[in-house]
Amino acid sequence: MLFHGPGESGEPSGPARRTRTRSPLRTLRFDGWIAGIGTASGSRVVLGHWASSPFGPFSDVMFEEPGGLRLLLAPSRETAAFVAGTYVFDEVRVGPVAVRVTDRRHWAVSAPPLDLRFSTGRRGLPGLALQTVPGRLATRPGWIALWDRPARLLGARTHGSARAGRHQWYGVRDLHPVTSATVTYEGESLGALAPVEPPVRFGPGSTPRSPCVVRVTTRVAVAQGRSRTGAVP
Repeated sequence: MLFHGPGESGEPSGPARRTRTRSPLRTLRFDGWIAGIGTASGSRVVLGHWASSPFGPFSDVMFEEPGGLRLLLAPSRETAAFVAGTYVFDEVRVGPVAVRVTDRRHWAVSAPPLDLRFSTGRRGLPGLALQTVPGRLATRPGWIALWDRPARLLGARTHGSARAGRHQWYGVRDLHPVTSATVTYEGESLGALAPVEPPVRFGPGSTPRSPCVVRVTTRVAVAQGRSRTGAVP
């Protein structure tokens, strides 16, 4: 899902070189799940379900229409400001986002005007491999960066630069395929489960092409002098 920012170049050398100062960074940690789901209509949905975060537990939904409109559904102004300050959206709406998980497999998401139901299957080889990695190692930036190139083969990213000078690391610790899903938007069905195609455009990366749910620890580096949303206090 992630992001690579452009490098800096073209600075003068020698005595005329101007020293740039960077604001100190602090890291915010989010523990939870991310689900990426495509539909036959061409709409794609990305669910973030966070059991632990600087904002407390919350969930948010990113939705991209076939025509390209990118919508964020977030439960509070604070979470909306943070997510919209990290990713790119054409529209942001604040309202209730409720997630219920039963038997660890069946997910029900209500985020008006969107309603999502999906189920997951047994781990495949990627999930089994991720389960063998110790939790502390899986969330280390060096380890995460090592797996960025293989993740691109799935259409995803494991780290990179985001908006507002932020940097993110996605420490994935488990993966289950999504085996069935129903999505409605404003009461209309969006069609059968399908690959996440074309890739979502909330950032330079996307979720994997095959619909899935990943267990993830996300770390976001933000400037020290900013609030949790990234705004200057």
